[in-house]
Amino acid sequence: MRGENVEQPAPRQPEALTPPIEALDDGTTYALTFDTSCGRFVVDLDTGLAPNTAASLVALAGRGYFDGTVFHRIVPGFVIQGGDPTQTGSGGPGYKTVDAPPQDSCYLKGTFAMAKTQAEPAGTAGSQFFVVTGEDVGLPPDYAIVGEVTDGLDVVERIGELGGADERPTQPVVIRRVVVNES
Repeated sequence: MRGENVEQPAPRQPEALTPPIEALDDGTTYALTFDTSCGRFVVDLDTGLAPNTAASLVALAGRGYFDGTVFHRIVPGFVIQGGDPTQTGSGGPGYKTVDAPPQDSCYLKGTFAMAKTQAEPAGTAGSQFFVVTGEDVGLPPDYAIVGEVTDGLDVVERIGELGGADERPTQPVVIRRVVVNES
């Protein structure tokens, strides 16, 4: 075991939320602090690269959307994925944002990006995110890049070791709380 032994929280019902209409402040830096059962990590958001998605994440985190959720998909050496309160891998906030990534995008260790289905256009995002745990996982430029882990990469790597061959966690990894930090 590489984190606290915690109970799997109950899945929540899907919600139909309204996307934020306010853009984030240009002169402000935004970061998300993830407090998990395996430790804490911080993601600095890139509001220039993904302004719509960053605003959505800040709004969702601010209303406690991610609190009490899990990393439902863990693929060792590839990614850890969370952000779905239903724990099914298909849940979301009831809306989508789009921030198409540059064609030369690379998904390196510590990259924080948004999950989407293959059918959706590049850069489409709901609430599901992933953090890259491999050195360079070779993904195509289809996934909105919203930031990078700037503190606690060791925690992300620890979580990344808790996946089975079925891409499911071998133990519950709970996101207790996500806090928005502005500076």
